[in-house]
This record gives sequence, C-alpha cells and structure tokens, in this order.
Amino acid sequence: MERNLFSLRELEINEINSLLNRAMAFKNGEVSHFPDRIVGNLFFEPSTRTHQSFIMAEKKMGMQNMDLFPEGSSLKKGESLYDTAKTYEAIGADALVIRSKEDKYYEALRGKLSIPVLNGGDGSGDHPTQSLLDLLTIREEFGSFEGLKVLIAGDISHSRVAHSNMEVMERLGMKVYQSAPEIFQEKKRTYHDMDEIIGEMDIVMMLRVQHERHEVKSVVDCESYNRDYGMNEKRISLMKPSAILMHPAPVNRGWEVTDEVVECEKSRIMRQMRNGVYVRMAVLERALAEGNS
Repeated sequence: MERNLFSLRELEINEINSLLNRAMAFKNGEVSHFPDRIVGNLFFEPSTRTHQSFIMAEKKMGMQNMDLFPEGSSLKKGESLYDTAKTYEAIGADALVIRSKEDKYYEALRGKLSIPVLNGGDGSGDHPTQSLLDLLTIREEFGSFEGLKVLIAGDISHSRVAHSNMEVMERLGMKVYQSAPEIFQEKKRTYHDMDEIIGEMDIVMMLRVQHERHEVKSVVDCESYNRDYGMNEKRISLMKPSAILMHPAPVNRGWEVTDEVVECEKSRIMRQMRNGVYVRMAVLERALAEGNS
C-alpha cells in the first residue's frame, strides 16, 4: 500500500472513504497507538490549524514529534528542501509532514525517501488533509455526497483548498459551482453570481483572500469585497434551511465572512477544525501501520 499522501488525485474513491471511516472511528473514541514512532513536521510556511492539529494527532497516537523552525535551520544557509528531508530521514524520523510554498514540491522527494511524506499543503496546488476534513464534515451533516450542491467562493486562483476540493468533490458526485471576483478567477472554469444561486446550495464554502500570494496588492477594500463576494447576514438569510457554511480558516474577518456569521447557526467552521485532528490521525495511521511498507 502507498504510504505517501501527496494529493487526493492519487487516491481511489474507496481509499478516500476508508480514510474518512477511520477518522470517524477516531472521533467516536477508537484508539491507535504508535509509541515508538517519530514524526518530523516541516512547515516552510506559517500554519496554525494544520501544524497544530498534526501535532495533536501525533500526541493522541503516542508519537513523538520533531518540529522544524525555518528561521533557525540550515535553510537560512541555502539548504534545499530535499536535503532537509534527507536529514530528518537520516537521523531517524519515521514520517514527514511537509508544507511548502512551492507547487508540487513533493515531486523532488517522490521515490527518493524510505519514509512516507504527508503533504500539509503545497503552494497553490493541493491540501489533501484539508479536503478530507471538509469531506468528513459534509458527510457528518448530510450522510452522503451524491447530488449535493456546493458553492466555492472567493480567491479560487490562489487556493490549494479549492483546487483539492473541486476535483475530489466532483468525483464523489457533488455538483460544484464557483463564484469569484475576476482577478481571482481561472479561465477554465464557469463562474456564477453568488446571490443568484446561493439559495440552491447545500454547502457554501468561502475561501480566504490570500493577500500574501498576490503579485499586486488588491485595490479592493474589505467592505466592498464582502458586499460583492463575501458572506454576511444578508446572504446567510438567502441560504436553504438545511444548508451549511464552511471556511478552511484562518478567516479574514470582515472580508470573506463578517464577525456575526463566523459562529452562526449555519457555520461549521469550528467543527471543521475539530475534525482536522481525526483526519490527520487517519492519514498518520495509514502512513505508519505495519504492513504498509
């Protein structure tokens, strides 16, 4: 069995469902211990939720962790990601969780390490564990995926979350719609006016405006962005009674989502965060379980 997790595009639907089943089992109290395993968490970009939920997952499974702090490492001397990963392998790490600003950084590691790599996010490319926790949250809410309508709205062109989710959601039978300002659109997709379709959606997934990835600072201000493209009390009132609001976080409050909406009745943002721990337990188990070599 493959132990790496680079992208959900490389997993069959049955493998995705198996990971979701294991994550739910962990949420329901099942345990899986790996007390002799050490995981290296190599985060070359800032992270709170992904980094800390991996650490929490590792602790719940009895693992030890080694965390890289780029500012105090040999990266400042010009060491490559490949050589950093080989260093962790050489000194005894059993698995690596890596986040990098480079799209598909993992291609430089594929087949060159004897330990598994779990992708914690690559540039604007993929974020497989975020997609898994989103799917777990949706399955908890609706029981299945087939036929659900989801609107993904916001900074689509820069979002690894959007790129991961669109592909896997469509494979699972969901109908995916997009809404975004022109500056955040990708030419290959069809875009909709949010107000025209929001009442038909089962899930509205807002995306963070990724200011740090913009080559030119956006001229759009917070208030006008939320009015035209964000989630607020007015748009919440247009949603179906059974519909839910999601966001991968961190939330730029006032931009994508106004303060009063972040934790409203329809919001599942906090549940997404909680589910992140159980999903990351599932992918760690997959990577380190005996027989997965």
